[in-house]
Amino acid sequence: MRPQTRWLTLSACGAVLLCGGAVRVVAQEAHVDRLTGRAAAGKPLYTRYCAGCHGDEGDSRGENTQWIDPKPRDFTLATFKCRSTPSGTLPTDQDLYNSVTRGFVTTNMPPWVALTPHNRIDLVAYIKTFSARWSTAKPGTPIAIPPEPAPTVQGILHGRELFQRLECWKCHGAAGHGDGPSAKTLTDNKDDPIRPYDFQTGTRFMCGTTNQDLYRIFMTGLDGSPMPSFADQLQPAQAWDLVHFLRTLQPLKTPEATIWRAWFTTHGRELKPIGQEGGGQ
Repeated sequence: MRPQTRWLTLSACGAVLLCGGAVRVVAQEAHVDRLTGRAAAGKPLYTRYCAGCHGDEGDSRGENTQWIDPKPRDFTLATFKCRSTPSGTLPTDQDLYNSVTRGFVTTNMPPWVALTPHNRIDLVAYIKTFSARWSTAKPGTPIAIPPEPAPTVQGILHGRELFQRLECWKCHGAAGHGDGPSAKTLTDNKDDPIRPYDFQTGTRFMCGTTNQDLYRIFMTGLDGSPMPSFADQLQPAQAWDLVHFLRTLQPLKTPEATIWRAWFTTHGRELKPIGQEGGGQ
């Protein structure tokens, strides 16, 4: 091989992490506000803090995976639950940064607030090297979240009706315990068992803590899980009604719960039960 040809070949191999194996672009970047993350800087951070669960190759086959439930994310699939973008699209860098920062409640994924913001954005850049999809597709456009209306009894009742009609109870249970008739049959996109969210014991959602976060989940779905997007079935006002109803199921003194409990004390017997034989109102 002539020197110039050899140099070009080595340069081409330098553009990927592995030659002759899984292609991984190391020039990947991530951007959040004024931060720019670089995959090369994220690699040692990933090896130290993430590989034990997510695996050296990002395939969720880390040495700790066998003891973890639910299983860690497989980055090679480029499928992510917590996104601001429509179902089936890639998340934004901000979405991934938020996930690293916030962690995931009821899982083994902790909030990585001990890492600096630059550490976290470097990790995001490195995570994007595990799938070629990041080189061939762009993140979706974040959905718009309209202003939230004030909760009302009528809105909560309508949300309860939607919970029945959309069959949310089949997974989450009639009272939101995560014990619906389909709960034990649910699997994720890798056929691993997955549990529906239990509103009765949960004070935080997987993808955030606010009503806006819950609205976003309805409209984007949790890709890779049985939780679909309802963007084609719900108008914004309906989605807000459903948000407000679900807030009444949590063990919190939310404004929605206060309104609901005051009404339920005198009108609760008028309601039909939620479930197979119920009508939602």
